[in-house]
Parts: sequence; C-alpha cells; structure tokens
Amino acid sequence: MSAPLMPKATAVWLVENTALTFKQIADLCVLHELEVKGIADGDVAAGIKGMDPVTAGQLTREEISKGEKNPDYKLSLLVSKVAVNVKRATTGPRYTPVSRRGDRPDAIMWLLRYHPEMPDSALMKLVGTTKHTIASVRDRDHWNASNIKPVDPVTLGLCSQLELDLAVAKAASKGKKVMPDAAAPRTLIPASEVTGTAAHTAAMAEAEAARTLEAQSAAPTREDDQKQYDVDSVFAKLKGIKIEQDNE
Repeated sequence: MSAPLMPKATAVWLVENTALTFKQIADLCVLHELEVKGIADGDVAAGIKGMDPVTAGQLTREEISKGEKNPDYKLSLLVSKVAVNVKRATTGPRYTPVSRRGDRPDAIMWLLRYHPEMPDSALMKLVGTTKHTIASVRDRDHWNASNIKPVDPVTLGLCSQLELDLAVAKAASKGKKVMPDAAAPRTLIPASEVTGTAAHTAAMAEAEAARTLEAQSAAPTREDDQKQYDVDSVFAKLKGIKIEQDNE
C-alpha cells in the first residue's frame, strides 16, 4: 500500500479532525501505531502543520466516514486517473551517493585490471566518475593510491550486474570491429601433414618422385651447357682448320 504525499502531516490532520483509530491512521500513512499515538500526545511532529488529504485529492469524506463507523475498516487512498510515467534519465553522469563515492577508485581499479578493453567514456558512465579520476588511478598518482584495491563495482553497489555485462559486451563488440586483423580461428590439420598416416606416406612418396624426375630432366641440360661453353676445344678446332688452310 502506498503512503500519502506527506505522511506525518496527513496523520496530524487525521488525528486532529477525525475519530479514526491510531491503527487506521498508521496503516493509511505507513507509520507505526505508537508514532501516531505520539502525534496525538504532542511528543511527535510537534512543529508539523496538518495537511488535509481530502483537499489534496488523496482521500474522500465517504472513506473517512466508513473508517469512523467501523474501527476494523482499512482506508484506501484514491488512485490518480492520470498516469505519469517517470522516465529515468539516460544522459549525463550517474549520481553516486555520498557514502559510496569513496569506493569509486576501487571500482575503477577493478575495471582497468579485468576489463582493459572498456573505454574511459564507458567507465565514466558505469561508475559515475570523471576522466581525471580514471587517469589518476591508471597512472598511480591518485592522492589515495596506496589504499586503492580492486573491488567489483557490483559488490560496491555502484552499478548492477546487468549494466556491467552490457558495458563489457558493448566494449568487446567495438574491439572486434576495430581490430579486423585478429588471428584466424584454428582448423583441423590435414591428414597429409600428420606423421604416421597413410596420407602422409603417400604425400612423401609423391614429393620424392617429383624431386627424382626433376633431377633426371635437369641432368642433360647441364651436359649440354658444358658442351656449349667449352671455349678451349672450340678455339683448338678453329686453329687446326687454319693451319691446314695455310699448308695448302
């Protein structure tokens, strides 16, 4: 059950202007029965001015009359006919309670160590910090660097596990797009490269036959080259032919 807009002020008005029991007022205003008794005795909410819930549109006269006639009757507030959707702000820095702001360097250290792929902008949005603080924690020149220890931000209550998982997944997807030259996934080794298999033996025999055939085809070529480039024998023959011509 939801409480009225100003619970204690409403309880003060009901104590002063109605014949409702302390329990009925306590149930309506989400207070303790002894607290309502303290309001009636003047010990609690002494400086609070009563607020009329009928004028504020939170309670009707008929509902109060039903409660006055039946002490066991539970009063219910009027439901607003206008639905107001409270939209959570998605832009701007995250608000961090004052009691938890001292834990942010520990969370930053944890994120820098275990998720270095996350950019500073994601850290700022997730933990609600500044770029200067992130840089000081990363460079170890923070004023409290000696006492900073890595602690999960979810454990510290700075963010939820869902928000952390989404931020990590988003950073990982961006990292894959930025680094297209990533190592190719491993595949199975061909059977011809595995020693001891029939495919490997056949591949080795085929390679040996190819080397033998190449050597045989290259041998005559070397002999022809030697014959072609034997300069001394060529000049000797030419000299003998010239001597014979001179003798004739």
